[in-house]
Amino acid sequence: MAFGVSGPGSGDGVAAAATRFGAHVVRGRWFMFFASILIMAAAGGTYIFGIYSKAIKTSLGYDQQTLNTLSFFKDVGANVGVLPGLINEVTPPSVVLAGGAAMNLAGYLMIYLAVSGRTTRPPVWLMCLYIAVGANSQSFANTGALVTAVKNFPEDRGVVLGLLKGFVGLSGAIFTQLYRAIYGADDDGASLVLLMAWLPAAISLLFIPTIRIMPRGGAASGADARRRERKAFFYFLYASIVLAVYLLVMNVVELEVVGFPKPAYYVTATVLLLLIFFPLVIVVKQELNTYLQPPPPPPTTTTTTNSTVDEKKEHDGGGGEDDKPVACMQDMFRPPARGEDYTILQALFSVDMAVLFVATICGIGGTLTAIDNMGQIGQSLGYPQRSISTFVSLVSIWNYAGRVAAGFGSEYVLAAYKLPRPLALTAVLLLATAGHLLIALGVGNGLYAASVILGFCFGAQWPLLFAIISEVFGLKYYSTLYNFGAVASPVGSYILNVRVTGHLYDREAERQLAAAGGGGGGAGRDLTCAGVRCFRVSFFIIAAVTLLGTAVSLLLAWRTRKFYRGDLYGKFREVAMAGGEEGGARQVKVDDEASGSSGGGGGDKDGGGNGTTKV
Repeated sequence: MAFGVSGPGSGDGVAAAATRFGAHVVRGRWFMFFASILIMAAAGGTYIFGIYSKAIKTSLGYDQQTLNTLSFFKDVGANVGVLPGLINEVTPPSVVLAGGAAMNLAGYLMIYLAVSGRTTRPPVWLMCLYIAVGANSQSFANTGALVTAVKNFPEDRGVVLGLLKGFVGLSGAIFTQLYRAIYGADDDGASLVLLMAWLPAAISLLFIPTIRIMPRGGAASGADARRRERKAFFYFLYASIVLAVYLLVMNVVELEVVGFPKPAYYVTATVLLLLIFFPLVIVVKQELNTYLQPPPPPPTTTTTTNSTVDEKKEHDGGGGEDDKPVACMQDMFRPPARGEDYTILQALFSVDMAVLFVATICGIGGTLTAIDNMGQIGQSLGYPQRSISTFVSLVSIWNYAGRVAAGFGSEYVLAAYKLPRPLALTAVLLLATAGHLLIALGVGNGLYAASVILGFCFGAQWPLLFAIISEVFGLKYYSTLYNFGAVASPVGSYILNVRVTGHLYDREAERQLAAAGGGGGGAGRDLTCAGVRCFRVSFFIIAAVTLLGTAVSLLLAWRTRKFYRGDLYGKFREVAMAGGEEGGARQVKVDDEASGSSGGGGGDKDGGGNGTTKV
């Protein structure tokens, strides 16, 4: 056994064994998953814009449309991740994470300096650039950590996406608790931007060495190992639920207790950190199981498989160079069957991607508009700043609940009933429509229910979107396609947030100002609107658009119904049983050839996503 020691130097033997096991844990897939959790838990600062937006608006003298324009560029930065996706195709994830850390520090630090008055007031376009750069670090973190985790656990992609995106949803509440402990509850929000500048960058840099694609094979790929893996994911789920409940309770307590003492914030932050790091226990337990297992027997088909890979590469690369661009363009409109590895162009020009893109514009665009304006909605209805801060933090918790519920729930329904995953997206969009109507109708105390519904629905859409992309278009170019799907969010945000909500809010604020005898509004005026009418027309429009997205999503569910009745993950089980090839690779094709069958697709890269990007 690995821990067996004897002789007079047994103490040194124990220390050496412990050191070897510690190194095994740090290099393992489960510690990589835990590191991804921490990176994701620090990567959701864009979702608490409602807390620090008032500080930006007041200190820089913006009107609501200008503030919403800034919010739009935040959404552009957070979701336009084509660049990190392409980088991740040809470099290890560490390069992507390092670039994201640098962008996060640079972007948010410049915003803090501007809001705190430590630099001269920048023009609006420069502030938009700052927040776009800072928010774009979220795309780098998602691509470097989340995409890698999905490739390491391809058979549990819905669960992995739900958990990791769930911790992104919790990050807003985590940031709120930490900044209250560090800077105090009465801070106007400017110091929160400083925390957002250095903390995510530090975490990404700390865990860069652990984020990489790792093969799963041998004893780790059997049926018993699969059951242990699924059980481990549920342990992670339980740990995240405890963390979410704690954050929920603390937000309610801090809201109800007047004059919450500063030392109490230190205690709550300490407990928070302990809960965040508790999943390390799960990691150690899982890695101990693999550490104590005997090594798998050497594969008997290694030579044949490698020879076949070489022959396949030679075949793919040995054709005439002039034929490659022609074949690429010809195949662009002749995609493979759903579930096979699409090229980037095949996916982008497919009908399924177009339908999914439209549904995402309507759904995420509407819910993101509601979340970004939650601070202004609460202000227009007379909530104090302290309540608004807590309110936005609670939205973050429901955001988490939606992500986890969608990830685990859709995976269960898919496995048990073979219902198309887009059907779950349809149900979420229908529920979001009801949330928008609550805001539009101005129901008494309806903002509480609306925040719960919209926070939940916003969170639920993300794991569904990314799981559908991975299932329909394959994992080979998932880094790029994942980020292309996210582009729909800023498109919807610009239409519904900037052009609709911001414009109508300012128009109503100018009408109220004129009625009060204050004259017309203008650039640089602090236009503040009060009452239900500030957002009524906007959210009626958003509800109608979301209902359209519901119909479009239902169309995608109908188109993919036969595909989801099949065995989606059978090829990954074959790969694992054949000797532990990379989980997300198309190496199963090569194994089939080595057994005498035919099939297309070359071997995937052996680590970090290195290789040539095929479009």
